[in-house]
Amino acid sequence: MQSFEVASLVESPANSNITDLLLERVALSPNLPLFSLDSDKGWKDVSSANFLEQVENLAKGLIAAGIQPGQAVAIMSKTRFEWTLIDFALWFAGAIPVPIYESSAPNQMEWILSDSDAVALIVENAELLARFEEIKNNAPLVRQVWVIESDDLQTVSRLGKEVSAETLQQRRTSAKLNDLATLIYTSGTTGRPKGCELTHRGFVDLSRNAALELPEVIFAGASTLLFLPLAHVLARFISVLCVFGGIKVGHQPDTKNVMPSMLSFKPTFLLAVPRVFEKVYNTAEQKAESSGRGGIFRTAAHTAIAYSKALDTEAGPSLGLRIQFKFFDFLVLSKLRAAMGGRVKYAVSGGAPLGTRLGHFYRALGLIVLEGYGLTETTAPALITRPTQIRIGKVGSPLPGCGIKIAPDGEILLNGSNLLRGYWRNEKATADAFEDGWFKTGDIGQLDENGYLSITGRKKELIVTAGGKNVAPALLEDPLRADPIIGQALVVGDRQPFVAALIFLDSEMLPLWLANNQLDSALTLEQASRNPKILAEVQASVDRVNKRFSKAEQIRKFVIVPSEVTEESGHLTPSLKVKREKVLTDFDSYVEALYASGAPTGEISVMRDEK
Repeated sequence: MQSFEVASLVESPANSNITDLLLERVALSPNLPLFSLDSDKGWKDVSSANFLEQVENLAKGLIAAGIQPGQAVAIMSKTRFEWTLIDFALWFAGAIPVPIYESSAPNQMEWILSDSDAVALIVENAELLARFEEIKNNAPLVRQVWVIESDDLQTVSRLGKEVSAETLQQRRTSAKLNDLATLIYTSGTTGRPKGCELTHRGFVDLSRNAALELPEVIFAGASTLLFLPLAHVLARFISVLCVFGGIKVGHQPDTKNVMPSMLSFKPTFLLAVPRVFEKVYNTAEQKAESSGRGGIFRTAAHTAIAYSKALDTEAGPSLGLRIQFKFFDFLVLSKLRAAMGGRVKYAVSGGAPLGTRLGHFYRALGLIVLEGYGLTETTAPALITRPTQIRIGKVGSPLPGCGIKIAPDGEILLNGSNLLRGYWRNEKATADAFEDGWFKTGDIGQLDENGYLSITGRKKELIVTAGGKNVAPALLEDPLRADPIIGQALVVGDRQPFVAALIFLDSEMLPLWLANNQLDSALTLEQASRNPKILAEVQASVDRVNKRFSKAEQIRKFVIVPSEVTEESGHLTPSLKVKREKVLTDFDSYVEALYASGAPTGEISVMRDEK
């Protein structure tokens, strides 16, 4: 059994908690900007000392409002400064923050509020308040609701004027390192979300060790623009890490405005999921196409990828390749760097493997993508690539204090101080999740001799064809999504004679692609799904992906489904993972039709939807 463990670089005191990370930062650099708020007049900095003052005032107000130590308080909001302010204020008050995605449906909100025993709820706006009103009778413990986009937080802060510094100190120190810090509910790709009991140790130990292990990225004066949901464990951990590391954070909740915000904010590193990196690349390519420079962009991208690949060889890039790369870097790549603010050097990518093509492209661009791996249950990162040991196509090696083991069946097992304490009120799920103290991730992977991990798929998603061939869908699906017009791809074929795929178009990219290909940009998804040029484009993508696999693993038939799979439709989690069972249930007629006519003929068969 392969295993790899890395000893902690630093041990945290047993009586410490997350609040100490902020106090240490203020003691080191009280005037250092920790946040920057977007306004009509530009970005306005908030110093660490000022942030601490706001946190303490709000924490006192929460205490005055009756919030008791150990009580759960839910936060439901898009990514914004107030999210982290409330988070730390609750920790200072000794409470347990419980995030709820702002996109959650009323029944999802009801489940989390009732299951966590939340006594209060903080929502972003009137719309979310109205959503709560629909289910409040089923969450009777929630006795107080505050709205961020009102004067509620200021009113609560004023309530705390009579709360003494001694009382606040008692509350702040009431939680110890191994105590519960937050309940984060899993995204629920299968079944009802489970509450992960994450401890203060998970955040504190990871923050301290990550800062020591990644000094090139985490240093006082660095900056990042957060746009991932703060309800997600990865963005949540990064927000805590930035407070400890003295990294200035700006917020942009609307992903469509990320590029303009990057241009003005000028971050030094980014945090994103692979789909975001795909979108940035595809948008740049299609914009170049619409301006008549598509060929130049693709040649530049091809050269950049070749240059990056050559960096990993003993000989390195040839003189001709270096000259060619320098030319295209000046002509094309430098413009993309400038559009990203001009200062960004690193990006942390999690949630799924990025893929070698984009990894090489972004490295050549000057943006080193540090791929990481972890789950909600591991307080986000358990492994990450080191800037000095780039292994494109792999998701890093264990952070200090973390360990990894590959079980005989290929399942990835993890341990470390960042592991969840258990699943909230679910002893069976907790017992099932562990094996001799190691957490069973459900993912399949391989380790190299240096402890770097390659992920090959999900254990539960492995397809076994009628011929007995094991196929990992993700290895086929991920490269398909690199096509600008493919939003999602779902590979099927369990107990079937061949592998097939459901293809869903990207409605955001589709109009631009249609215009660039001399088609009507107003085509509906229904019309586009039957268009010969669209079918040919998808088939070309399938053909490219198939070249990497044996015939038994190749996609032999596909259909373009004239529908979207989104978070709003209930088919994606807030972190953009596909709810496979939900998609297969809702589109089962397409799967049945794929296999109704038997084995495909020729190289590949396209099933045209006749509905």
